[in-house]
Amino acid sequence: MPGVAPFPEAVADAMRRELPKVAERAVEEIIVAVPGYADAFTGKMGRKISTAVELTLRGFLELAAAGGNADAATPGGPVVEAAYALGRGEARSGRSMDALLAAYRVGARVSWRDMSAAAVAAGLGPEPVARFAELVFAYIDRLSAASVSGHADELASSGRAAQRLRERLAHALLTGAPHAELIGLAQRAEWTPPRTLTAVLLPEGRTRGAMVSLDPRTLLATEDVPDLEPTGDLAVLLVPDAEGVARGALLRGLAGREAVVGPARGWWEVQASYGRALRALRQGLTGAEGEPVDTDARLAELVLRADEQALADLRTRVLAPLESVGDTAREKLTETLRCWLLHHGRRDQVAAALFVHPQTVRYRMTQLRELYGPRLEDPQTVLDLTVALGVAVPPPAPPEASSGR
Repeated sequence: MPGVAPFPEAVADAMRRELPKVAERAVEEIIVAVPGYADAFTGKMGRKISTAVELTLRGFLELAAAGGNADAATPGGPVVEAAYALGRGEARSGRSMDALLAAYRVGARVSWRDMSAAAVAAGLGPEPVARFAELVFAYIDRLSAASVSGHADELASSGRAAQRLRERLAHALLTGAPHAELIGLAQRAEWTPPRTLTAVLLPEGRTRGAMVSLDPRTLLATEDVPDLEPTGDLAVLLVPDAEGVARGALLRGLAGREAVVGPARGWWEVQASYGRALRALRQGLTGAEGEPVDTDARLAELVLRADEQALADLRTRVLAPLESVGDTAREKLTETLRCWLLHHGRRDQVAAALFVHPQTVRYRMTQLRELYGPRLEDPQTVLDLTVALGVAVPPPAPPEASSGR
């Protein structure tokens, strides 16, 4: 922007003499117009701010009064740096830019009003005064832009720092760090501990959508997750207070996301929740039709699958009496025995579960008693069979309805 013609020396001197009063009035009117700054602008701090405003105005006036090639609308380096730092300070104080920009507008208005009045009284003509007004507001615009930039940079920087601290906290929780260490990390991350945390495993690409409806305190771990297979596509969410009714909401929100949900545990003990979810994942538990795996509802399977080789050995031993029959008959007898155990020998319920006639159940149980003899009445044998067949054979599909029904 081109400069203005140099102010007459008498005019420049008159304006310089007014600068201390202009700065004081600017601060006073900012306090009235922007109540959020009232405390900051009083006492010793208020005097410092008034002095800073005066120095800023003096620097601007020197540029404007110089004329020639000077660009009076462009603040000098130190002034811009101060405005940038002011924006960063606002962000660190937790304030938006609204108050600071309002203060800039008030300061510009007061400065223009009082300094132009001094210039006119000293004999400055209308055209230079109008040009002076244009430069005042262009100058303030540049300072405002520098403060906005500082505010945005501070938010981005502090946001990244907070995220790193929360990632460290998540990693410490998953590795079972000491309670005192967890408290310290939570304080540094400005994270308020909940009553409980629930570990959720899911593909990393589906975490953003999942977190939209979750508690803002939810922690995310995607890198260096302990004991997780190094596939690079799985992440862990640590969800606050997702027990009771809230667990149902969590499970509904995770539908279709291939998630495995551990139990709720005290927040500092979430490593146990993560361990259970991890075991369910490794044991191949899956949800029905895209539903998440709720480990709280699959406890028996988790127990039975804890040692697959031991379960296989047990199954082989307790089903040995069926080795004397053919494959088809063995399959039918095995599933009948399983249902008989689960339904405590209630023939009609067994028949309904197998989609067969009760007489068929009676016939098969007669065969089984012949093969096992008195062992079917032995409590230990019944326990072994129940454990061995607990997750052994999926229930048969119901037969298709005939055309005559």
